[in-house]
Amino acid sequence: MGDPAARASELMKKADKKLTGFGLFGGFGNRYEDAAEMYERAANQYKLAKAWADAGQAFEKLAQTHLKLESRLEAASSYVEAAKCYQKTNKSDVLRVLHNAVHYYTESGRLGMAAKQLREVAETMEKQNLKEESIEFYNQAAELFSGEEQTSEANKCRLKVAQFSAEQERYVPAIEIYEDVAVRSMDNNLLKFSAKGYLLNAGICRLCVGDASDLNRALERYEDIDYTFSGSREGKLLRDLADAQEQGDIENFTQAVQEFDSMTRLDAWKTMLLLRAKKRIEGGPAAFGADEPDLT
Repeated sequence: MGDPAARASELMKKADKKLTGFGLFGGFGNRYEDAAEMYERAANQYKLAKAWADAGQAFEKLAQTHLKLESRLEAASSYVEAAKCYQKTNKSDVLRVLHNAVHYYTESGRLGMAAKQLREVAETMEKQNLKEESIEFYNQAAELFSGEEQTSEANKCRLKVAQFSAEQERYVPAIEIYEDVAVRSMDNNLLKFSAKGYLLNAGICRLCVGDASDLNRALERYEDIDYTFSGSREGKLLRDLADAQEQGDIENFTQAVQEFDSMTRLDAWKTMLLLRAKKRIEGGPAAFGADEPDLT
């Protein structure tokens, strides 16, 4: 079958020549259409050769050619394909081309597609452990998803914002998101069973703020949001933790966590925040290093 990388290189040269040449025959549009076809073929040949950086560059040239043809949607799609290639080798270029894709999807009125690419940017940052930076993009994606009435997708992005905000000790926005998503979930028969978990997360964030009386008032509202909350394990845990915090009782705080964990395993995020709350009771620092003590 020959060398796909060599074929791709030849196609790139032909496409470049097509755009820089000034032949007597063929219209302006045909020149760019022909070049676009060659760039696309070249990009796919590079993919066959697993020459991912070259494939990404070919897709970028394809996108730029589509823009010359005023085909913004095609350009956006080509930038997305470039991002997929760079993801395998050239991660520093992923965000740049995805930004371009978002821009042209938005210009074309495809807000849902723009939201998906913003989420992709956020997820890429998250994978690089740039959680603080990813918050902005999850927020933007959530707004666009909401505008397109894709509530479930918007909430997934907002929950990421809440998670990372709490990790950064910005508890108030995290609490607001968790409580709002819980309220919205109760309006959906398929989602309402998730409300207890969101309320639990909000309550844990309130524990980190350190105002037990505020948490007790919030628990009354949580019971109004979900009438089953007071009798649930999540509700009992928060009541017990609020009481222990108010009394400064480390032993009861730890026992309540142990009892809950024996029935429903606590994830790393909840454990981290509960450790902060415990340290607040002890009067120690609210943040920990890698050698955090075991809460249970």
